[in-house]
Amino acid sequence: MTRTNEPPELLPIPFNRPAVTGSEQAYLEEVFRRGKFAGGGSFNERCDTWLAKHLGAPSVLTTTSCSHALEMAALMCRLEPGDEVILPSFAFPTTASAFVRCGASLVFVDVEPGTMNINPAEVAGAITPKTRVIVALHYAGVAARMHELDELAERNGLTLVEDAAQAIFSKYRGGLCGTFGAFGCLSFHETKNLQCGEGGALVVNNPGDVDDAEIILEKGTDRRKFRRNEISKYKWCEIGSSYVPGELSSAFLLSQLENGHEIIRDRLESWNAYRESLRPLSDAGVIEIADIPTDCEHNGHIFWIKTRDEDERTALIDFLNGRSIKSVFHYVPLHSSPAGLKYGRFSGKDAVTTRDARRLLRLPLFYRFSEVARVADAIEDFYRGV
Repeated sequence: MTRTNEPPELLPIPFNRPAVTGSEQAYLEEVFRRGKFAGGGSFNERCDTWLAKHLGAPSVLTTTSCSHALEMAALMCRLEPGDEVILPSFAFPTTASAFVRCGASLVFVDVEPGTMNINPAEVAGAITPKTRVIVALHYAGVAARMHELDELAERNGLTLVEDAAQAIFSKYRGGLCGTFGAFGCLSFHETKNLQCGEGGALVVNNPGDVDDAEIILEKGTDRRKFRRNEISKYKWCEIGSSYVPGELSSAFLLSQLENGHEIIRDRLESWNAYRESLRPLSDAGVIEIADIPTDCEHNGHIFWIKTRDEDERTALIDFLNGRSIKSVFHYVPLHSSPAGLKYGRFSGKDAVTTRDARRLLRLPLFYRFSEVARVADAIEDFYRGV
């Protein structure tokens, strides 16, 4: 038998592995036993109730995606053609397209380098008589500066919407992300901390908006009142769509919600391990890592670093791939994309967004991840020229 001194080949490290706790199966089997699979069933109701209770919101309506939650929020803002919506350019496309669908014009502004969140000072400079909405995206599960954004919205009579897709259970000054604006939008896509494959939720923070939100959710009808025996028949009341998730997705999601704090605790352990392992490179100025404000409690959604420039990032991605480690960049700034050029404009100076979008690199991080040391060692080897 031939012997070799070569070390065993290491298993590839994916960028993401969807969280599965092991308790989802029982709820899925319950759906099959009951034989009801369409939306609006008992698991759907239990998810809505669970989220409303734990977020302390008047109502939470689970949806088929965060994109659909954003579309619902945009419809609730009652926008008209020519109205302006201020949002970060460093964002996911549907953060913008939800408002374009309502005829709004987009006004992109710069972000802050430490968090990659919208810069309130740039928002203030972008407000015009046409402004109707401010959208705050909590990047990587770290809250934007909501007290300043809320003050701007209140002072100017604007609606504040939170894209909290990445920020389930994250906090800002003790309050939960998604509960500061008129509406909060959550994601349960399989890339998020808690997941059901595809899913989302609209957090409705003003009691007076609940009825209208339910109508939009249920294809523009007052079907929810009918199901609660509040009316004898339901009717078409408004423009809406089929935003209600099916029972299989809701059953899977309920299990994730019930185990959510353990999932996030586990992810935070990995996030903190990354920070400690990479701190020497950060302190030496070789890379940059997130600067978490003291009034934020994040959920360990993304651990990112910034390289010197785009070429260095590309080289590091290739190097990590050679070590069977998958790392990825993130958003292409919306204002530079074809749709962004068509539907919006950039206000102020693009000092951070484009520069840092080209340098930002996301490292593998998921539930029950045990390879932080291997990833950190590979990054150190890259910068040592190993």
